[in-house]
Amino acid sequence: MRVLKFIITNIKPYKIYVFGIFLAMCLVTVDNTLKPFLVKQFIDIVSSHDDGGLWFVFACYAFLEFMSVAAWTMSDYCTTRYTAKFRIGVTQHFMTRLYEYSYTFFQNQLSGSMTSKINDAFQHLPHMIFTMINPFMHFVLLIVFSLGLLATVAPIFAVGMGIWVVLFFGITFASMKKSILLNKEYAEEKAKIIGLAADYLGNMMSVKLFAAQPVEYRRFSKLQKPFVHIAEKGGFYHTWLYGFLGVLTALYALFFIVALIFGYQNGVVSPGDFALVIMTNSNIINTLYQLIQMMRDFVADWGAVDQAIVLLEMTESMHLDKPNATILRCDKGQINFDQVKFHYKGTDPLFDTLSVEINAGQKVGLVGFSGSGKTTFANLILRLYDVTEGAIKVDGQDIRDITQDSLRQNIAMIPQDPSLFHRSLMENIRYGRIDASDEEVIDAAKKAHAHEFIDKLPQGYDSLVGERGVKLSGGQRQRIAIARAILKNAPILMLDEATSQLDSMTENLIQESLWQLMQNKTTIVIAHRLSTLLHMDRILVFNKGAIVEDGSHSELLAKGGVYKNLWDAQVGGFLGDDIAQIEVS
Repeated sequence: MRVLKFIITNIKPYKIYVFGIFLAMCLVTVDNTLKPFLVKQFIDIVSSHDDGGLWFVFACYAFLEFMSVAAWTMSDYCTTRYTAKFRIGVTQHFMTRLYEYSYTFFQNQLSGSMTSKINDAFQHLPHMIFTMINPFMHFVLLIVFSLGLLATVAPIFAVGMGIWVVLFFGITFASMKKSILLNKEYAEEKAKIIGLAADYLGNMMSVKLFAAQPVEYRRFSKLQKPFVHIAEKGGFYHTWLYGFLGVLTALYALFFIVALIFGYQNGVVSPGDFALVIMTNSNIINTLYQLIQMMRDFVADWGAVDQAIVLLEMTESMHLDKPNATILRCDKGQINFDQVKFHYKGTDPLFDTLSVEINAGQKVGLVGFSGSGKTTFANLILRLYDVTEGAIKVDGQDIRDITQDSLRQNIAMIPQDPSLFHRSLMENIRYGRIDASDEEVIDAAKKAHAHEFIDKLPQGYDSLVGERGVKLSGGQRQRIAIARAILKNAPILMLDEATSQLDSMTENLIQESLWQLMQNKTTIVIAHRLSTLLHMDRILVFNKGAIVEDGSHSELLAKGGVYKNLWDAQVGGFLGDDIAQIEVS
């Protein structure tokens, strides 16, 4: 089972503490088993009016009392020592594994749903381990010790208990498969609801702007019915199951009491035996009822954790480096597309034998209507997707043969709609280069003309920006993204409408900083506003996944082709977001 395998793998660093808990449970079980026997000794000694050995029995009883306290203390200590670290380790395992997944995987998943599953593993795994070691193992050991004790005192009761235990556990384990399946379905439906709630809260501005709360409620209602159905289905199944087991236990309890009465009446059972059998069986039955209650939670936890671990087994979503991948040596920043073919899953080919070379230090603009391939071109260089055929090379190295981290460490990207972390502005800018000093961060912010608005904030660079940077305007977020790129100072620079959300005055200031940043760097600029490309060395005009024109601004205007038509069609230097494509003869 993958849950058990996952637990064994991740608990290894803390096995000494797990063993400590197990040892404590053994001692507690010895205490619970031997005390009824000592009570039997008390009763037999007192009933025989012979106080010989009475104080010795008392001393044994006192020893068990203190041993029990020590055992529970040791159990609590070991639990405290490993639980928090184990939870952190599990979460880190999920974060590391999910980092290896492709960008497409995250485009197709609700982050809230994934977070819910990680939270299930975080919360439930320690409880499951506690249940397996504490009540479950305690009960198993209690049964073993009690059977051994009864076999030496009253064998018939040991046989009766053995039959009942086999029957009880046989029914329990036979029901486990269906119980786990029901709880897995429940966990999946719960994750969908949490995912929808997170999506709703994360887009609250859109919900309010479009007065769309009824729409969201309708979406929520569609998830409500299957969630309630599977919850009730699982609840009713376990109600009948545990009800039946309860009846079975009650019948057993009545059986051993009747047997005791007959035994006592026939002089076979002494008063001490009577007390021993009642206390032993009552102890087991009470422990069993507690175990049944915990088993409900255990099965629910198992289903939730199993559904979470499924996230780690989606091998088709993996986007791993090759086993022998090397570190990129980016000395110049030359980029070469060599007969590249690419298509998104389930769509027609976008690029068909696309070949183009971008020289080191060259500033290249990408132009074309939406869907023409500009953004895909940039994403392929970043290796957010892999080409279907052909190769993309950076300084002569196929990017599939190098580590993805080393590739992206050599590329600075300024997206059109940057997303920030809910952290301080200092931390967000420093994301461009983690080891940068505060002074370097502030210098980058000044060059990006972000220092002016940051300095006016009550907490300055320590101000939190909100989830995805919602406390900042679009222009402010863009300036933070530019500051990141300035701080990173990578040999390859990509800009996707990097100044589209800035006012004209700020844009003019930023353009100067960006121009300085572009010097001695291979730069790729995706632009709808063609006026921002006037000083590019080259402009690549995309249409239906093909580069239909290639040249400088003046050269392309002189050709009188597609670029000239786009330039003439602009209003205020901005290219419309028309989805229609240009027909090229």
